[in-house]
Amino acid sequence: MTTTSPELSGRPLSSSSAGASRTTGRPWRADAQSELVALPGQEDRTATVRELPLPGLALGEVIAALDARYDPALAEDWDAVGLVCGDPEEPVRSVMFAVDPTAAVVDEAVAAGVDLLVTHHPLLLTPVHGVPASDPKGRLVHRLVRAGVALFTAHTNADRAPDHGVNDALATALGLGDVRPLESVSAPETDTLVVFAPVGVSDQLVDALSAAGAGVIGDYTRCVWQTTGTGTFIPGEETHPAIGRRGEVERVPEIRLEMVVPRARRAAVLRALLDLHPYEDPGYAFFENSATPSRAGLGRVGELRRPVLLRDFADRVAAALPGTPGGVRIAGDPDRLVRTVAVCGGSGASMLDAATAAGADVFVTSDLKHHAASDATESTGPALVDVAHFASEWPWLPVAADLLHRDLAGRVQVAVSARPTDPWTWQIGQQQPAGRDEHGHGDVEGTRLRSAEEQTD
Repeated sequence: MTTTSPELSGRPLSSSSAGASRTTGRPWRADAQSELVALPGQEDRTATVRELPLPGLALGEVIAALDARYDPALAEDWDAVGLVCGDPEEPVRSVMFAVDPTAAVVDEAVAAGVDLLVTHHPLLLTPVHGVPASDPKGRLVHRLVRAGVALFTAHTNADRAPDHGVNDALATALGLGDVRPLESVSAPETDTLVVFAPVGVSDQLVDALSAAGAGVIGDYTRCVWQTTGTGTFIPGEETHPAIGRRGEVERVPEIRLEMVVPRARRAAVLRALLDLHPYEDPGYAFFENSATPSRAGLGRVGELRRPVLLRDFADRVAAALPGTPGGVRIAGDPDRLVRTVAVCGGSGASMLDAATAAGADVFVTSDLKHHAASDATESTGPALVDVAHFASEWPWLPVAADLLHRDLAGRVQVAVSARPTDPWTWQIGQQQPAGRDEHGHGDVEGTRLRSAEEQTD
């Protein structure tokens, strides 16, 4: 069962301040989806039964699937990605995805009874010498461990990941086509594994190799070339053959398997092969592949199906992303025509030059500082759309959840956290450009503060 809540509809974020401004964008739904299903053929239509739990997979297998999509080699040197806490041997039946590992998100994961919490932002980004419960982050580690919830982080490796990373998800949410990286990185090095095995164990072996990270080509998993033939061998006097007798020629129907393996996953794939292969000394080889073009990299640039005015594009951004108190900030002429759009989830000021070089009409990102925005408006570069850091990265969560569910053939349940983790919770006052109303239209005198009631209307 795939659950990707919140359904971004329903009640908006509330504020404890009477003067707080209305959130902008897609409102949130905080009620959890029920896991109850109706019993068929019952007169009492209210009778329900809870679904049986899935058998689950070892945490190590789930991590291998995540690493295959979000290669740790793509992460920045300063980043902290991977498993934060949890036993790789423990079973995982359910996984929750969130942007930040905040106390509220951890409480949500514990209350939901999930076995693994996957977050985009690291809990322990800077090196630590201990995690005492007296420290806020240490307290979360203790809470997770006591509840049996593992924590895994995919950060800058998920930013750079091709096809299903943070930036591709943002580009898709905004309706971009012909998407390519703003700043490409070299394709991860890969090998081709060739292994020979008895025909009867081939499917089980392919499953194990896939779970360890082999056989991923773009959006396809469990990719394998198979051909059958006859294997011959003579077991030596000191051997203990699974098939055949010492000193006698043995002929066995065998299958040749070929699978692409990320070089960073070679050791894990080899362990899976040796653990499952029935032969005492299996025949296998790794062949290094030539470098190939990569779709991985920071940021994305793409084209709208039809050009729109900047004011209308800003409305599209606000509608596509979760609503936050800060809303959407725009720098540029509202009547500017927008065709080419550059995006960078999270803090993307460093990608502004790349967006300009790519010929973008507008650049969507977060955390732009005053001077960078001011300088950009004085140049011939793109208009700027600045959204909340959390909002720019949220579209990745349902994408990653659904992808993991598919990669693991539905053997784990997935969900998306319903907790907004934007640290800003309310604002008062809002100014509009002189001569325009709150929609960028009309002719108004100056600006004024608006009450929460007015903003709700």
